[in-house]
Amino acid sequence: MIRFVLALLLLAIPAAAQATDAGWALLRDGGHVVLLRHAMVTGTTDPANFNIDSCPTQVNLSARGKQQASKIGALFAARAAPIERLLSSRYCRCLETARIAFETEPEPFAPLDLLKGDDTQKAEQIAAIMKEIRDYSGSDNLVMVTHLENIVALTGISPREGEAVVVEPQGDTLRVLGRVTF
Repeated sequence: MIRFVLALLLLAIPAAAQATDAGWALLRDGGHVVLLRHAMVTGTTDPANFNIDSCPTQVNLSARGKQQASKIGALFAARAAPIERLLSSRYCRCLETARIAFETEPEPFAPLDLLKGDDTQKAEQIAAIMKEIRDYSGSDNLVMVTHLENIVALTGISPREGEAVVVEPQGDTLRVLGRVTF
């Protein structure tokens, strides 16, 4: 049994490395859209007194999350992955991930906030994100810092904290081109 588990782990490691290398190759070329899940946080749910304009009332980046965000930015620079535009959820953990990683002020984009519970509002958010992605035609990359739930709804993929998913529009959905883990 132990050998079986070890064999599975050894098979998974090269696959993750290949996925990351392919993702970096895409980002170096530019012209892509990146859905970036915010870096590691201190808790799992926002407190009852949550206020979008007050970071102390939200789950925020942990010390490891701040280090992870810094690593994300350093790797984007080291891998020569150009950023043309940086959009972020208005939640502090996303804004801070963007600020630390890319050393610039992100453009707050409300549709990237956590998906609303109401199906109509959720569909409106997804439609606004999809429109932004479809309309993007820059030569460098568009990075959208958001939440797990949003990326799952858009791609069906469940990224880790701080993981990037490179996508392109394909009809009414998104096609995943690559992933980069940090």
